[in-house]
Order: sequence, then structure tokens, then C-alpha cells
Amino acid sequence: MDSHQIKWNEKTAAHIIAQLGKRRMEGSFAPSAAQAAEEIVAMIPEGACVYRGGSMTTFGMGLWERIAKIPGVKILDPYKPEFTLEESVEVRRQGLLSDIMIASTNAITLDGKLVNLDGGGNRVAGMNYGPKKVILAAGMNKVAPDLESAMARVKHYAAPINVMRIGYKNPCAETGLCSDCRSPERICNMWSIIEGHMAKGRIHVKLIGENLGY
Repeated sequence: MDSHQIKWNEKTAAHIIAQLGKRRMEGSFAPSAAQAAEEIVAMIPEGACVYRGGSMTTFGMGLWERIAKIPGVKILDPYKPEFTLEESVEVRRQGLLSDIMIASTNAITLDGKLVNLDGGGNRVAGMNYGPKKVILAAGMNKVAPDLESAMARVKHYAAPINVMRIGYKNPCAETGLCSDCRSPERICNMWSIIEGHMAKGRIHVKLIGENLGY
């Protein structure tokens, strides 16, 4: 990444963080994934119950290995490979009562709106209500100019790539393009557009000066 991209990341992040503040949400910026992981870990108190939301961003940061080393922390991880579907669903339900939820956002607009699209709804449900604190890690590749472009980013980029990653047989796995399918494995079921929050500071967006996740 050259110096001009770095400068753009810093200036754009500063603008978004100011907009988040106007919406009663918090934001901060880290130039690298390594620094972001360190700063997120510092936000988690010993003994906390932490819910792992679906996120390739946090996985790619090596964040969960670091969180597991915090004394007394309990991680609610519905993605353990040994879990049955029923066990995974139950962990998702428990996650809504956690101290902290950590995930990412599919897109964030320049004016500070958080745009997400879910298949089952547990991730957007937790963002909206339940966990006491929500920390969202987002690379600057998630930034979109406005709501329309943010939603297009989710439908026509993030969703097809995630379908391919999971191994579903939706049409977008074949074409790479959204066809607004009605597949039983459709992951584009539930939109969430967070424009603000009554609980000031409950949501903290950690913007990261790297391209992370989808």
C-alpha cells in the first residue's frame, strides 16, 4: 500500500469516526490488522463472555487466538467443527446474552451507517440488541460512499463470495452474480441498516487500514 492510499485511509476513517459519534456509536482507527487486534483485546475485560459472530475479518486477524489467552474469558463460538447444527444454533442463542459480541460489518457508509445482510439473522440480531457491547472490525475495503452502493456491495460482492466459501449451491456460486434466488441455502434473507443507537457507545467500529474479509 503506497503513501497516498495510507493517507486516504486515515482521512476517510477520521471522517467516518466523526459521523459515528453523531449517531451515538464509537469508532477508532488502526493502520494495521496487528495493531487493531491488540487494541480490541485491550477492550475485553478478564472473565468476559465473548460471542463470536461470523466474520472472516476477525479470523484473518488471528483475533480469536489472542482473545482465548485473556484470563477467565469464555468464548461462545458456534463455528466449532464438532458441533451439530442444533448445538451451533444453541450457542448463537446464548450469544445474544453475552457481555461482548465481536464481528464485522458487510459495509459502512461515509456518513456512518452500518449495512449488513444475514442468512439466519443471528449476527444482525446481536448487532441490534442483546450483547452489552458490540465490537465490529472492518477493513477500509468495506467503506462505501452511500447506502445504495453499500447494499450493492453486499449483494453483488460479499454475498456471492461467502456462498462460495461456505460451499452452498446457490446460483451465485456458479455465476458470481446475485440472481435474487429462492434457494433454501440463500444467505441474503435479513437486512440490517443501523443508523444510530439509543445506548451511546454500545457499538464500537474498529476501522483498519488494510483490506480484510469480504
